[in-house]
Amino acid sequence: MSLLSRVSNAMQRIAPLSLAALEWDNVGILLEAAKPRPDAKRVLLTIDLTTTVLAEALEDPSVGVIVSYHPPIFSAWKSLSMGNLKQNLVLQCAANGVSIYSPHTSLDSCANGVNDWLASLIGPGTVTPITPAQPDRTGGQENVGEGRILQLAEPKPLSTIIGEIKKGLKLEHIRVARAPCHASDEQKLIERIAICAGSGASVLGPVTADLYFTGEMSHHDVLAAVAKDTSCVLAEHTNTERGYLGHVLQGRLSKELEVDEFDGPVDVVVSRCDQDPILIE
Repeated sequence: MSLLSRVSNAMQRIAPLSLAALEWDNVGILLEAAKPRPDAKRVLLTIDLTTTVLAEALEDPSVGVIVSYHPPIFSAWKSLSMGNLKQNLVLQCAANGVSIYSPHTSLDSCANGVNDWLASLIGPGTVTPITPAQPDRTGGQENVGEGRILQLAEPKPLSTIIGEIKKGLKLEHIRVARAPCHASDEQKLIERIAICAGSGASVLGPVTADLYFTGEMSHHDVLAAVAKDTSCVLAEHTNTERGYLGHVLQGRLSKELEVDEFDGPVDVVVSRCDQDPILIE
C-alpha cells in the first residue's frame, strides 16, 4: 500500500471526512504525486503549506506526504502556473513526488479533535458540540460536530482562564475583550465557554455563553459579543490549531499507521518552520 493511501486511511479513522463542512471546505487527498519519492516513509504535519515549509519538506528526501491542516487547494483553478503562490507550491510538490492531504474542518469536529483539545486546556467540565453532526455524518464517532460548548465543573475568574489558555498554547500574550460584567475578577465568574478553532465568529455568534474562545473575530463581532455580556479571548488564527499537531495528532497518526506496519514503519514529524504570521512584539 502506498504511503499516501496509508495516511489517508489513518486520517479517515481519526477525522472522518464526512464531518467536514463539505458545503465549502476542501478536504482529503488534494494531490497524489504521479511519481512518489522512492522509499519515502515520513509524513510532515503543518498548519499551512508555505514556501518555508515546502523547502523543509523538499530538503528531506524521506518526506513523501505533507498533511496540511489548511488546504493549499481551496477554490477552483482554471489553470496552473508558477506565478501563483498556491499553485507554485502544489506544482513543486507534484514535480518532487510529494503528495498532500488536508483534514481541516473534519479535524476540528471529530472526537479528540482540535476543538476538544482547546477545551481540555481549560477544563474540567462537560464538553458538547455547538452544532451536533447529523447521524449519517458522524463516521461512527460520538459527541462530534461543529464547535464546542464547555460547561465548567466549577466557575472560574476570567483571568484564571486566560492564564490556562496562555500556558496551554505556550503564548506570552493573547487578545482579550472583557465584557463589563467581567471587568474585574470579583465580578461574574465564567461558567459556559463557546469554543471554535481558527476564525470562529460565524459558529460562536449565535451561542449564549460567558466567554468566546477562538483565534480571531472581526472588530464588529467582538463589539456585538461584549454588548451581550460575552467576553472574548482571541489567540490568533493558527495559534488555536498548531499546538494540536504535536500534542495530539503526531501520536495518534503514528499509532494509526502501525495498523499497516507490514508495509514498513512510518515516521510522523511536525514542521519546524510552520508558525503564525502575526507576532505581538
